[in-house]
Amino acid sequence: MRPPQPESLPVIPWTLLDTAPVPGGAGELRLKRRGAEFSIMLGNNELMNSRLSGSEEALATLSCARIAMRAQPRALIGGLGMGFTLRAALGALGAKAQIVVAELVPAVVAWARGPMAEIFGDSLTDPRVRIEVEDVGRAIRSGRGFYDAILVDVDNGPEGLTRDANSGLYGQDGLRAARAALRPGGVLAVWSCAPDRDFSARLRKAGFRVEEVKARANGRGGGARHVIWVATRADSPPRTRPRGDPE
Repeated sequence: MRPPQPESLPVIPWTLLDTAPVPGGAGELRLKRRGAEFSIMLGNNELMNSRLSGSEEALATLSCARIAMRAQPRALIGGLGMGFTLRAALGALGAKAQIVVAELVPAVVAWARGPMAEIFGDSLTDPRVRIEVEDVGRAIRSGRGFYDAILVDVDNGPEGLTRDANSGLYGQDGLRAARAALRPGGVLAVWSCAPDRDFSARLRKAGFRVEEVKARANGRGGGARHVIWVATRADSPPRTRPRGDPE
């Protein structure tokens, strides 16, 4: 007699919560939910998922470890997303830090304060944080010599995926603007889903010392290997990588 077969678990379908056009871009963002899981997609590309936060958090911890000892560190985060990088930066920096988040799509900020509020917790109301609905490229160009760290996670890598104008962030003009926006010894960190040897070369040409660090999508839980470029203004002495950086 065949033993009774276990009943299969019900499949929870994705629910589309909202859509939003990308200013100056082709297509729209879609916010989806499945149970407690959220996903933000552009076309068939998943830009972020609430279950996978490890490498986005590493973007902040790798950068902030290099500026945390400064008296009043100032950081610019390009892209609010699901707030993983912001929350990690808040945890890594002290009470006198200033963090500006530049988010191009107004709906992403509304999602953070609405359906995804539980994920964000009190990070958006932290007195160290200012949310600006603007292009991060504009924020970089207007911040000459202001920031200690600039963290960029607005595409799936150093190319303009969400909109063509973002490509300017990763070319020589954009990288030189980022260098000019940094204080001496400041750090530019860029997240990517895959390596890009040409981008490393462009960073060096723009006047940065470059580390290319691999970080797991789900942190110590494993997952895909993502890449974070940690580029330091070359007018400061070399610094060794802090212990505990993701491998």
